[in-house]
Amino acid sequence: FDAMTDLIKIMLCCPLLFPALSSQAQKQNTPPVTMNNISVLPSDSNRKVCINSLEVTGTKKTKIYIVYREMHFKKGDSLQVSSLQKEMEQARRQVYNTTLFNEVSFVLTVVDSQHVNIAVHVTERWYFYPVPLFQPVDRNFNEWYKTYNARFDRVNYGIKFVHYNLSGRRDQLRIYLINGYTRNISFSYSNPYSNRSLTNGFIVNAGYSQNRETPYKTDSSNNILLYKKDDFTRKTIYAGAGFIIRKGLFKRHIFSASYTYIKVADSIINIKYNPDYFNGPVTSKNIVEFTYQVQYSNVNNVSYPLTGRSAFLSFQKRGLGISGGINVLTLEAGYNKYFSLGKNWYSSIYLNGKVKLPFDQAYINQRGLGYGENYLRGLEYYVIDGVATALVKTTLKKKIVSFNIPFTLFPKVITKIPFTFFAKTYADLGYAYNKKTTYTYLNNRLLYTGGFGIDVLTLYDINLRFEYSFNQLKENGLFLHNQSGF
Repeated sequence: FDAMTDLIKIMLCCPLLFPALSSQAQKQNTPPVTMNNISVLPSDSNRKVCINSLEVTGTKKTKIYIVYREMHFKKGDSLQVSSLQKEMEQARRQVYNTTLFNEVSFVLTVVDSQHVNIAVHVTERWYFYPVPLFQPVDRNFNEWYKTYNARFDRVNYGIKFVHYNLSGRRDQLRIYLINGYTRNISFSYSNPYSNRSLTNGFIVNAGYSQNRETPYKTDSSNNILLYKKDDFTRKTIYAGAGFIIRKGLFKRHIFSASYTYIKVADSIINIKYNPDYFNGPVTSKNIVEFTYQVQYSNVNNVSYPLTGRSAFLSFQKRGLGISGGINVLTLEAGYNKYFSLGKNWYSSIYLNGKVKLPFDQAYINQRGLGYGENYLRGLEYYVIDGVATALVKTTLKKKIVSFNIPFTLFPKVITKIPFTFFAKTYADLGYAYNKKTTYTYLNNRLLYTGGFGIDVLTLYDINLRFEYSFNQLKENGLFLHNQSGF
């Protein structure tokens, strides 16, 4: 972490250490939306002008109609004079949020008092990644680094083949061939625009995995207990499919169904470990699951939002019965709101709530806080299982500096590497209810954390988050999180 801190200091000083380089990079910047010859527009802002031409350039792999699909206007439409800038910004954001392009620019040229031309230029990303994989098996980097001293025997290695635009229709193919601490062979394919009107899509996936250690219980200190031995202790086979409906720009509906077979070592369901692992005296389960989710997203950047809002509502039914065994009905909702406060200041609030019915659940159905993005910053090392959870995350940040560094090694793919730095402070609240409270410390009580940090954004929406957090247990420390758009 000392090396990471030094790296941040060096990167923050780049504009000062290399002023000529920074100046040269900044000169290469072009406004994302340009308005030409606007003096010809009618003085009455309520008047409308017609789109005389709408052309897209820069696409090579991507089908051009995928770009047109993300715009809420087309050639021949009329736009109100007073909202031209807003309309261009919205369309540019939607095209960029496909994550297919490094850059998207709109140029509107006024032809006369009644007509405008719109030129859209995109710079495509690199879509195909046969990438070697080196990944710790633990829930996050901090747990692997601190709890297990960054041991290399707790690492998965292999290769993943990912294509983010296989046929040029924004369809994604992923193939994973993983060995090491666990074994994983899997694939998934998603095609969001599978019909002629580009409103329907589908997802298919399947996989097989083996684990040398299996989480079987959460102890009184809210740490995961692992059952492990020389051989594999859990085997999983799964397959699933989904159907996507997206008729507009901001909302989508996803219907999915899946089948999973899980088998664990006999010892795990022993009274010494956890007889409630499957909520019954069995070592394997055939699990059928149905999910419906509606999503809404209207943000300036889907990978790192600063303005806008997003939300989702999810209904998930696991098992074919009502209660007992692994049967559970999960209802979950989330909401994000992002604000611009002016002068490069931004704030955001994240709300999430989840409930699982009935409250008597198998251990594998009790994931609450501490998994994925549903965690409190400062409690990364802990797992708070529960059948009902609530989470509030608030952030205040300021953009410190932004610059580009020219990159000439692969001019057809990348011409510059952007860097943007944000300083931030944050505070989180959480609660996890569990009917079985005899052995957990952080359940059924209000949880709160806070801290400050730096976010680093760079090429392909890579986001490195360096956070120094505090929690109610009077613990503090530096945590590293990362996210990428590929």
